[in-house]
Amino acid sequence: MEIKIQDLEHIGEAAREFIKHIGDHRVFAFYGTMGAGKTTFVKAICEALGVEDVITSPTFAIVNEYETPSNSPCLGGDQKSSLSREDLGGSIFHFDFYRIKKLEEVYDMGYEEYFYSGALCFIEWPELIEDLLPDDAVRVKIEVQDDGSRLVTTD
Repeated sequence: MEIKIQDLEHIGEAAREFIKHIGDHRVFAFYGTMGAGKTTFVKAICEALGVEDVITSPTFAIVNEYETPSNSPCLGGDQKSSLSREDLGGSIFHFDFYRIKKLEEVYDMGYEEYFYSGALCFIEWPELIEDLLPDDAVRVKIEVQDDGSRLVTTD
């Protein structure tokens, strides 16, 4: 998959396009340089899924949990979609491993309970926990283009 985000005005459209490609995948590892837009894109995806909570980077908390409403359009509410609240487990877990110093910290937080819960997991700075990612994790790369746009690609 390849999605170009021309500017912030179009990030919602890009998020909805990304959601169309989620399929059965639940764990998404977001790669990109500092300032590439990982948190901003995850926020847009969560908003497109109907999350009404304040969506912020979990840099200090390591993980934030958001709830998806049962009537979200992207979850089968007003529009046709292959996704349902049951498919997504009702929760979205948003991780930021930027401040992780040792893998023991990730073991101590019980990462397996999140990654294998069936809920959506969006992971920033996965480079630091690469060995712990599930085999079926989708690697999402966000690159800043020369014109300032962002290119989102998956493996």
